[in-house]
Amino acid sequence: MVNMNSLIGRLPSPWPEYWRLARLDRPIGILLLLWPTLWGLWIASNGMPSLHLLIVFIGGTVLMRSAGCVINDYADREFDGHVERTRHRPLAAGTVKPKQAILLAIFLSLIAFVLVLSCNALTIFLSFPAALLAASYPFSKRFFPLPQAWLGIAFGFGIPMAFAATHGNVPTLAWVLCAANMLWSIAYDTEYAIVDRPDDLKIGIHTSAILFGRFDVTAIMLCYLGALILLCIAGQMAGLGLFWNLGITIAACISLYHGWLIKERNRLLCFKAFLHNNWWGASIFIGLALDRGFFL
Repeated sequence: MVNMNSLIGRLPSPWPEYWRLARLDRPIGILLLLWPTLWGLWIASNGMPSLHLLIVFIGGTVLMRSAGCVINDYADREFDGHVERTRHRPLAAGTVKPKQAILLAIFLSLIAFVLVLSCNALTIFLSFPAALLAASYPFSKRFFPLPQAWLGIAFGFGIPMAFAATHGNVPTLAWVLCAANMLWSIAYDTEYAIVDRPDDLKIGIHTSAILFGRFDVTAIMLCYLGALILLCIAGQMAGLGLFWNLGITIAACISLYHGWLIKERNRLLCFKAFLHNNWWGASIFIGLALDRGFFL
């Protein structure tokens, strides 16, 4: 198997630094953004999305997540050097200049917008608040006590866009899926925030781990529960059946496993739980795809 990170690392500077700045060496963020987008696309299309929409939404997911990471690191460039986990990021380490980062974010966003231009007018219209949410999330940590909710809305905006691209409207079902994704995002990003909580307290930014305090584990588990309940409701609204419910059951078991991992708030285990959320999102999608006969 070709190791892309190894291949990119052989390129002349600054390309390896751009690759790292866009976090393409760490695809977990792409997957956490991709799964809810695919939920929306599969339900909206009754399990038969067109190749055109698959290219638009998968490509758009990769591009906008990458652009969002660049903007995030630009916004946090004065803070990241003081956080153990982020001090080697390209902007914090000085291997990429702020102007280069801005140009890269604009370039990635423009390519994503070109993809969206091949869709209908409503989808194009929705792309503007989607871009605004993605661009503003990094700055929300300065003033908003629960920025993980902001992230969840931004990460879920592919859902109404998928319905808009498929049907030309956004039904209530899409917003129920969005709400489920927001709660899931708060759960997994709070696990992530626990890892950085000591550093975040020092530099004075807001996170859900700080807001929830000693109730952080309880809040995470309640968010998982709320997300699962909303997904059950969404399944009933969409007429989904056995395999969808099986996927939700597997996700519920994964949630319990995460609760066990994070109960002592060990930073390494909290980060492991965060990474493991890929399987939470995947189980929901596989159940959905099986319910719509995609693999049968």
